[in-house]
Amino acid sequence: MRKQISNCESCSNFCYDDEYDEYFCQVGLDQDEMGKFLLGCFADCPYYMFNDEYALARKQ
Repeated sequence: MRKQISNCESCSNFCYDDEYDEYFCQVGLDQDEMGKFLLGCFADCPYYMFNDEYALARKQ
């Protein structure tokens, strides 16, 4: 099985938790999706949303 590169770092669902001092996916993944996420082969995530902080500013 080839490990694919995931886009989690640029996803707006990938959030930082101050209490635990770590990043996590805030989408409620089912058991199969979580297994893929933990194995690192969740590159084509159906919940991926590009974290574009300037999208709203460009529309103004």
